[in-house]
Amino acid sequence: NAFEKDTGIKINYVRLGAGEMLARITAEKGNPLASVMHGGSTDNYIAAIKEGLLEPYQSPELANMPEQYKDKEKTWNPFYVGAISFACNKDWFKKNNLEYPKSWDDLLKPEFKGQITMAHPSTSGTSYTVLATIIQLMGEEKAWEYLAKLNANVRQYTKSGTAPPIEVGLGEAAIAITFSHDGLKPAMEGYPVELSFPNEGTGFEVGAVALIKGGIEKEQENARKFIDWTLSKRGQELFIDSKSNRVPLNSTAKVTEGLIKIEDLKIIDYDAVWAGQNKKELVAKFTEKVDSAKNLKQ
Repeated sequence: NAFEKDTGIKINYVRLGAGEMLARITAEKGNPLASVMHGGSTDNYIAAIKEGLLEPYQSPELANMPEQYKDKEKTWNPFYVGAISFACNKDWFKKNNLEYPKSWDDLLKPEFKGQITMAHPSTSGTSYTVLATIIQLMGEEKAWEYLAKLNANVRQYTKSGTAPPIEVGLGEAAIAITFSHDGLKPAMEGYPVELSFPNEGTGFEVGAVALIKGGIEKEQENARKFIDWTLSKRGQELFIDSKSNRVPLNSTAKVTEGLIKIEDLKIIDYDAVWAGQNKKELVAKFTEKVDSAKNLKQ
């Protein structure tokens, strides 16, 4: 809405989970119906590059971005960062006289049976980051063993990574495995939600935006304007107004008060390139070994 107000350029968009977004762009490869892939973590963009789905474009606004978050292939553009967290319903924990989980292993405790909610990595970029984090942290063999045990405590898998913290806020579950910015949203809206982070280390995402290869020709100039605007100080500071709680990457932009920054957490050396290149195979293994993607809750 702000972009349309600022520029007079009208946007038509479809809101999808990152996995669904990638699947749709893949399906439309021969005749793209969209010009921009917007939001979701960079492993989706790396996977899209592998499939030949993106057109290289680097915004001039990248001059204000930290070098460590930029695309070495110079295709996609980074515009926010966020870490995986455990969003906890503080009323449930108080009622049951329990402490918040402080490690990945804590999530396996029997008292959390049926109380954990997360999205499915086949449809959600959030949960694919969770999956890739656990594999990188534990090694693949131990990771599948761990995820099978965690599955016994999972109440349900949702399509979108933003749904689990809402369920926790409403008291439908005690713990959501989610990005910290999504976990903070219900907390800032007055719901009884607080965050904790795994002490073994957590993964993180760099959110991106990119041009879709072969996108509608007459939209290309406006598509580039949209990417530039998204990375600009004006676009980045909308994270405050919209209460999306993401940490902007433009060094000139203001940040929402109280945000947990990446540098304040113990994070793993998350390999987004590896995660992007292996996404299809790892998601298939999750569906086979842990839980099918059928009948997911919206």
